[in-house]
Amino acid sequence: MTTDRRSFIQQSAALLGGLALHQTVEAAFPGLIPRGAPRPAGIHDDGDEEAFWRQVRAAYAASPTLINLNNGGVSPSPRATAEALDHYTRMCNEAPSYYMWRILDQDREPLRMNLAALAGTSPDELAICRNSTEALNTIIFGLPLEKGDEVVVSTYDYPNMANAWKQRALRDGVKLVFADPVLPSADEDAIVRAYTDRFTARTKLVHVTHVINWNGQIMPVRKIADAAHSRGIEVLVDGAHAFAVIDHKITDTGCDYWGTSLHKFLCAPFGTGLMRIAKEKIAKVWPLLGNNEPQGGDIRKFESLGTRSFPAEMATGYSLDMHNLIGPRRKQERLHFLKAYWMDRVKDVPGIYFRTLNDPRYSCAIGTFGIEGKKATALAEELHSKWKVHTVAIERVGVPGTEAPFNHVRVTPNVFTTTQELDRLVEAIHATG
Repeated sequence: MTTDRRSFIQQSAALLGGLALHQTVEAAFPGLIPRGAPRPAGIHDDGDEEAFWRQVRAAYAASPTLINLNNGGVSPSPRATAEALDHYTRMCNEAPSYYMWRILDQDREPLRMNLAALAGTSPDELAICRNSTEALNTIIFGLPLEKGDEVVVSTYDYPNMANAWKQRALRDGVKLVFADPVLPSADEDAIVRAYTDRFTARTKLVHVTHVINWNGQIMPVRKIADAAHSRGIEVLVDGAHAFAVIDHKITDTGCDYWGTSLHKFLCAPFGTGLMRIAKEKIAKVWPLLGNNEPQGGDIRKFESLGTRSFPAEMATGYSLDMHNLIGPRRKQERLHFLKAYWMDRVKDVPGIYFRTLNDPRYSCAIGTFGIEGKKATALAEELHSKWKVHTVAIERVGVPGTEAPFNHVRVTPNVFTTTQELDRLVEAIHATG
């Protein structure tokens, strides 16, 4: 490796404190400057929103043949992120133990600081992990709960987290108490009561999903958290479908514990995530993987993963750049616009029904629909086979106390989705209905 290249690698930590490995916005994303930012010569934002979003589209390698509307599971990364991932992978492959452990391992701290700035919390409360499942399972299995302690969960929680709690109940005798709010709903007080009515003197923690992955409902997490804290109950928030979607800070939720995936709406490389534990609570949570100070107060005790994907972590900085270039508020507004765009145009299709409220207070990117008398799996397959529109079918038969019933198709655009692509979806739904 040349001296110049080695210097470039060693300086990456400092550069990440600015704009990933680029010193200017234009170098990272040519032609893409956020609204309100200083504009160098030759770059203009004349108020044409679609022109701006076409530039965003060009920053992604989105498929020209398949319309990807299942970004709620995992999203593609910007071109700059993909190129950075390739760069770091090739670099690490030249001398893995040296460049991974002696060079890139140090760059996690600037990345942590940049993520903390976006999340609105201290870097000393954030652990970089691989996904929401790892983040939340670490907390679920690490909390010092005992037999008979009660945890309020929901019939709408994500399966990986629900299964973790069920395992905790089987292993340790923790009692799970299920809240079953009626969703979708614009009645926040009713949703809060669905949780608080389940609180007892033995309730130690409430698990709340900020945005329900099944139907996109934005939950009143702060109201639930405040009610819980008033009774001495701790709060764990699943932020998988809220982070980098809703313009908010982690502390706005009022949570004690929190986790998310960065490969969803932040569009970071696959297998990247983030966990937050309030500083004063870190010491009492056991790490999922062994550490030399398992009862210590350093958040980094949760990062003892052994060999990990350093390239994926380092390339995350580029996706963070893209998010900040667009701006959290502008991104949230765009995602809601895209959801409302297609929902408004199919609301008169015979037999159609929605499981998502088309209101920015109660939903953002995720929208859902079904057609009376049709299975969601059949609808999703028809959208794909005839129209090359990729969505996901949500089908579950409700069992009281374990899961809520669903039969609909989930549609999740992202910032690179065009209105022309959504016009294809609208045409397909009209033809299907």
